[in-house]
Order: sequence, then C-alpha cells, then structure tokens
Amino acid sequence: MASDPKIYVYEEVEKHDKTKDCWLVINGKVYDVTPFMDDHPGGDEVLLSATGKDATNDFEDVGHSDSAREMMDKYYIGEIDVSTVPTKRTYTPPQQAQYNPDKTPEFLIKILQFLVPLLILGLAFVVRHYTKEK
Repeated sequence: MASDPKIYVYEEVEKHDKTKDCWLVINGKVYDVTPFMDDHPGGDEVLLSATGKDATNDFEDVGHSDSAREMMDKYYIGEIDVSTVPTKRTYTPPQQAQYNPDKTPEFLIKILQFLVPLLILGLAFVVRHYTKEK
C-alpha cells in the first residue's frame, strides 16, 4: 500500500458501477475490483450489487477467508472521504424488460403441453376401436 493514499469522494466512487469498471468501498478503503470480476467465486453480480454504497456489511456477512482478505491488497487504490458518504442510500430499482401481456411463445408452449397428450390419448382410442375384433 502507498504511504500517502489517495482520498476519493463518494460521488466519484459511485460512478464506477459497471462490469468493466467496478469500485467497492470496504472498511473506509476503496478497491478497484474490475480485474477480479470474472474470477469472483460468487460471480460479478455480487460485486455489482455492492457498488455505490459502503459494502463493508456485505463483505463481512459472507465470511471471507484470510486469503481473500489478503487478496484485497492488490486491488486497493485509496481511501474514501467518509464525510461524503451519505448516511442513507436511495433505492434505485433495477431496470426490467418491457412487460409483454400476451407472452405468445410461453402461451403456445403451455397449450401444446395440454393438447399433445390429449391428441395421443384420442389417437390411442381410435386405433383400439378400429383394431378391435368384432
């Protein structure tokens, strides 16, 4: 670690919330975990969900190993100015795809799952009826 760490304001750290540019704040320290995104055992979604806030609780709740804690040193880039971190984070809902009311492909599959067994059963009755000895 550097003897004179860079101090980052929260607004600057908050901008780094993408897969190709991801910074985390853990225990007042700023980490650029972008190179670790593909290697993280929990997947990149876990890291992305911890961006834009103090991720200390998220990190501690998982119970990371000593080797994981040692690995953090190579991603350390500076300290966070704690006076710039908001006490409460405003909730931003995740972006979702447009609602598709008719859901045509799913509806078609459900209909076929119902009709195909009925057609097979009907065919079996027809075959039995015409092959039955009189």
